[in-house]
Amino acid sequence: MAVAARFGRDLPQCMAQVERIIHGARERGASLVVLPEAALGGYLYEPHVAGTPLPCACPPALRRDGEEIARIARLAGDIVVCIGYTEDAPGGPYSSAVCVNGDGVLGHHRKVHVPIGERATFRPGAGFAAFDTPIGRIGMLVCYDKTFPEAARQLALDGAGLIASLSAWPVCRVDPATIMRRDLQVRHFNLLDQTRALENQVVWVSSNQVGRFGRLRFPGQAKVVDPRGRVLAKTGFRAGEALARVDAPGVVAAARRRLSYLDDRQPLAYAIGA
Repeated sequence: MAVAARFGRDLPQCMAQVERIIHGARERGASLVVLPEAALGGYLYEPHVAGTPLPCACPPALRRDGEEIARIARLAGDIVVCIGYTEDAPGGPYSSAVCVNGDGVLGHHRKVHVPIGERATFRPGAGFAAFDTPIGRIGMLVCYDKTFPEAARQLALDGAGLIASLSAWPVCRVDPATIMRRDLQVRHFNLLDQTRALENQVVWVSSNQVGRFGRLRFPGQAKVVDPRGRVLAKTGFRAGEALARVDAPGVVAAARRRLSYLDDRQPLAYAIGA
């Protein structure tokens, strides 16, 4: 299940919202819930008036081994939950994602590709690695990471059959379209989701923030995409959950049975830049 929702700066409110979403997912029979980047404490706040000081411009930084993440794990129980947060760690802070269930932390990722608007706040992570869960081997990317094909490819090569892409991806800051579906960044968001699923032959579960936060406007567009690039479920521009029933190992194996893009690569023919 991919989630499109607005998460603000009030951390107790965020926790309550996550609890409601997980409860609803359990009632609907979901085995995986992917929440957006910065779901715990909200994204960076950009004021409408440049230079306006705000005491809550930056999200609260949380520890991976802190009570907030432990609480999400307890709430998750038998469901696998991926959620974004600002991580307090040496060398940080980082825009991070954690994957949990009732057993604790299953996987962790720090955003590697930090866009220019975040570089004064976040440090980049160091790499990409898949991890095992009760529903199969998973990888995670955070927002801008999915723009780089090498990131998703590395996760697929590491055995991920499902990639969770957690975003706080706004409409175009420079020239937003009057009609949101025509916005350039909305188009990019959706194209990347389908392309990364197709080129790596994985199940792609994409979440995003929705609504306004300061001057930013988030378009939602949460979705589940199959290994052939087909959108199986989506939320559109409003808050909601995209739920699809998918046998991830089965559909990945079927997609790769006749043509396997990973097996048919010719790495020696590719010029790899530094």
